[in-house]
Amino acid sequence: MEKFIAILGLALFVLIAFSLSQNKKLINVKLIFWGFFLQFIFALLILGIPSLGIAGPLKFLFVGANDFILSVIGFTQEGSRFMFGDLMNVPKSGFIIALQILPTIIFFSAFISIFYHLGIMQKIVKAMAYLMYKFMNVSGAESLSMAANIFVGQTEAPLVIKPYIEKMTQSELFALMVGGMATVAGGVLVSYVSLLKEAIPGIGGHLLTASVMSAPAALLFAKVMIPETEKPMTLGFLPTDKHESETSNVIDAAAHGASVGLKMALNVGAMLLAFIALIAALNSVFKLTGNLIGFESWGQQWVPEMLTKDLQGTTITVPLSFQMILGWIFSPVAWLMGIPWNEVGLAGSLLGEKLVLNEFVAYVHLADYSNILSERSMTILSYALCGFANFSSIAIQIGGIGELAPSRRHDLAKLGIRSIIGGSLAAFSTACIAGLLI
Repeated sequence: MEKFIAILGLALFVLIAFSLSQNKKLINVKLIFWGFFLQFIFALLILGIPSLGIAGPLKFLFVGANDFILSVIGFTQEGSRFMFGDLMNVPKSGFIIALQILPTIIFFSAFISIFYHLGIMQKIVKAMAYLMYKFMNVSGAESLSMAANIFVGQTEAPLVIKPYIEKMTQSELFALMVGGMATVAGGVLVSYVSLLKEAIPGIGGHLLTASVMSAPAALLFAKVMIPETEKPMTLGFLPTDKHESETSNVIDAAAHGASVGLKMALNVGAMLLAFIALIAALNSVFKLTGNLIGFESWGQQWVPEMLTKDLQGTTITVPLSFQMILGWIFSPVAWLMGIPWNEVGLAGSLLGEKLVLNEFVAYVHLADYSNILSERSMTILSYALCGFANFSSIAIQIGGIGELAPSRRHDLAKLGIRSIIGGSLAAFSTACIAGLLI
């Protein structure tokens, strides 16, 4: 039954985008068709239909991507053992995020930097861009940046089209922003795999599939919300990546990538520490408020049933919390993705955390729920959370893209909230398709 609800979810998410459109008469229906077509084709080729036992023709890519990412994690752990010794021994020292997760960002950033220096990533990005450019009939610049977003972050992807950003149409600029919101950088994607590899089989393949599927989805929702009304500079051709390499050889590329990865890892670590501490502070306020209004006596009927039992099955009283309120707000969205009703409270809280805080905090808590949520719901949520659509990303994009095109800062600020909505809808649609197939 939940699978068919996901079809309703897809329709409603498009309807939401349509209701927010700046020019409904100029919406390209063919683009919507090809956007969903590419999403489904990518999903069917890579995932197949697991619920029916049908493997996709390109399932080897799914398995290969998962094995590759797990290998990257293994290589990182070798470097971490050299640095931290027995602290890497999980049975002895416990699972320490700063040591088990963050170093993968540093190593994978170095790895991607080498691939860029050798010209391998440029070829992969251009092949992905060509598919969207050819089928969806969008400009070359937005196709290229959208494809780059699959592998690098929302501030690095615009570098591939740096000469064109100043002259981009409003619709193109919005597509650039939504693409950054709907996908995640390769470096942090590997860290999510480290968090979830024990909870979700094949999580590396799932997250890479989610990133690939979200690229055409981002274009789809961007073009529904702000249709093209002008003639783009790169309409009719796919531009060459003019981003000059900052490295002179492979060693320099690895060192540069590691340096960039270190900054990213430190930023992620600081952000996790601050936001999880803030959640604890908020929860203490909500708990006190709940006590004052008697929530523990009358409000337990609104608490997700799976949270009202301890490990021994004894009924416990659950206090009011920040996550619980987010769960109430976002539970309908989780239900529309095909998640069972008895799990939507927890699922909704994760969707809310991703929007209000960021996806890393949500993934950390998703890993914590591995013994509570079903494997199918965990997998669907891994798709829904796979994107940078949160409030802090507006500032990141204004700073990053605005540095490349200072004259567009005002436009970037004006489109910020809309880009979060577009990026979220793209990730939700990807989760719906995963829910249909899994």
